[in-house]
Amino acid sequence: MDGTTELLSIGAFARRVGLAPSALRFYDDCRVLRPARVDGTTGYRFYSPGQEPRAALLRALREAGLPLAEVTVVLDGPEREGREVLERHVKRMRDQTQTAEAAIALALRSLSNAGTVTEARIGGVEVAGAVRQVAPAAASDVEHPALGCVLIEIDDGEVRLVATDRRRLSMRVLRPESLDGGPCRLLVPAADLIEFGQWAARFHQVTLRAGPDGWRARSTSESWALPTVDDRFPAYREMLAALAPPGYRVIVDRLALRDAVNVHGDAALIALGFAGAAMTVSRADHSDAATLPAVCHADLPQRIGFDPAVLAPALESGVGPDVLLEISTADRPVVVRSADQGSFTTLVMPTALPGSDRPSLDTTSS
Repeated sequence: MDGTTELLSIGAFARRVGLAPSALRFYDDCRVLRPARVDGTTGYRFYSPGQEPRAALLRALREAGLPLAEVTVVLDGPEREGREVLERHVKRMRDQTQTAEAAIALALRSLSNAGTVTEARIGGVEVAGAVRQVAPAAASDVEHPALGCVLIEIDDGEVRLVATDRRRLSMRVLRPESLDGGPCRLLVPAADLIEFGQWAARFHQVTLRAGPDGWRARSTSESWALPTVDDRFPAYREMLAALAPPGYRVIVDRLALRDAVNVHGDAALIALGFAGAAMTVSRADHSDAATLPAVCHADLPQRIGFDPAVLAPALESGVGPDVLLEISTADRPVVVRSADQGSFTTLVMPTALPGSDRPSLDTTSS
């Protein structure tokens, strides 16, 4: 007996409770739904049938749009506080519904007025969304042409879009509906890729094709040539593999954090502090501080500095109501994740606060 007879694998448990395995892994990282057992050798997670009610309630609350920081109050806090959280959320959802109905009504009114070949077929809207998320991380200067491009890489059954300006790195992984051919990669200038994304959004599906005649995309009725740059992109895989395990995890409302950062958009440097159930956003000199509810799994012993012009776009590109910040140390890249789209990853490099050295992403290798 290995002790797992009465337990369910993550895949089996995911099917029973209606949550994706990636979501279960995320909720484990967030300490919201921990496995009953983790195999010390393989790292495989196992869950008990007794965890199904909690998982079902967690799924229902998330489907209702409740931010994860508030979900934890409902699941684990006093009943009175949980009821208050739910009542506030219902009111917030009603207000958002009214706003959305007005916006949709306005939109409806406006509408009434020679070698090997690799092909990957992907949803057009999915491609467009990936471009919108990743392209803003490309550099705007021309000193290093590769950094002004987005890498499109087809390999291991995936299509990856990657961009970095050395202060931020964004990566979106797409699962093509079909893929034929071998691995390939290209660099597309960010501005050209944005235009391509707008074109792709018009079609249910687009096919990326790499062949002797270059890179093209086609729909059922049109085609699009992708201009490329002959340069070497930074070795992003090695950098991701070298990341230290996160020592601190913080969950906070994504839009609330974005708005708090944007308030200080005129500052060259802001600082984030974490303690207990709160995150503090302030200028580097501690002035103009705003406090946001947060789930902090450990108190970070020092504040972390960021350039608001770098952090705000990373938050804007995210998906869903919550953001999870994974922090190793105050001078190493911070991973920005969301529960609603695990295929999108952003790394943001902190900026040294007064009295410390300025860090940077190591993207010089190719």
